[in-house]
Amino acid sequence: MPSRDPRAETAVPSDASRLYTPSVYAVSPPESIVVPPCIVCDATRARTTYRVEGVLSPIVVCEDCGLGYYHPMLGSEEVASFYPPEYYGKPGTKFRSAIEALVRLVGRRHVRFLSRDLRKGARVLDIGCGRGVLLAPLADMGFETHGFEVSPDAVRGADSRAEIRIAPRLVEARYPSDFFDEAILWHVLEHLADPRGTLEECRRVLRPGGRIVVAVPNFSSVQSRWSGPAWFHLDPPRHLYHFPADALWRLLERSGFTCASVHHFSLRQNPFGWIQSAFNRYSGLPRNALYTHMYRTDPKKRVPLDRLTRAGMWSAFIAATPVALAVSASMAAARSGATIHVVGYR
Repeated sequence: MPSRDPRAETAVPSDASRLYTPSVYAVSPPESIVVPPCIVCDATRARTTYRVEGVLSPIVVCEDCGLGYYHPMLGSEEVASFYPPEYYGKPGTKFRSAIEALVRLVGRRHVRFLSRDLRKGARVLDIGCGRGVLLAPLADMGFETHGFEVSPDAVRGADSRAEIRIAPRLVEARYPSDFFDEAILWHVLEHLADPRGTLEECRRVLRPGGRIVVAVPNFSSVQSRWSGPAWFHLDPPRHLYHFPADALWRLLERSGFTCASVHHFSLRQNPFGWIQSAFNRYSGLPRNALYTHMYRTDPKKRVPLDRLTRAGMWSAFIAATPVALAVSASMAAARSGATIHVVGYR
């Protein structure tokens, strides 16, 4: 992918292409710069690595722990603009029917893992709960379910059995100390401007011995390194941080948790990441075109493609899925999954 500087380009469009994802360009050669102390390791040098179309701040990578992030960090109003109502889909449903059914089926599979060893009636907090993919099956299993979100648009259609609080930051939800048995951040931490502060607040609201499960894209994975700026899980500009596996472990321990295990396979995330990243690298399609066409929304809000192009894209997706599954399984066995989740305890 060509390297160029998009700083002078216009901002991300906000009209017909509300699900548009901006282009990302590698900085060549990367420049070593002085930065404020890293939230993981306190290092003060990072290298500019990527630039995102329409975003002034580059993505830099810490020269010690490998954490990626915007520098300077994006402002709260700018971040909020990246989440129009279309991003959350229709009430309770984000994707087209078949995709949504698959997402919810995999969500129930996740819940079996997430609820392992929890007592009946345990209090579980899903941070960034969205439309409640995890909340409903947790409630079905008899747990006391709580959700936290920053946007009321995100929770439209969520299960009514869950107690959901809306606030700009987790600390402002004012949960009691030592209250929850488990806290879940499933592909949420990378979206937050203050991930360390959020983890520290999680520790406060968890009871002693309580469990935390944090899932993020793995910035140190083979998929990330192979894809470079075309990597689907960069999700510019919504992902504010990019965590290598070791950096996530270090940040959890720095926030007061004892890490117990890290897991490298996700049926929902990893195979699709290979396919969409390959499309981004080689197909000539707009970035993340396949993903935007999975949304259940007004077709005018998706990336515009003609009928023949759409048919070819979906056919290639179906044909590539078995290969992507096999590669994802092999990467998980090699402990280089495209996404990871870490389990820790207070």
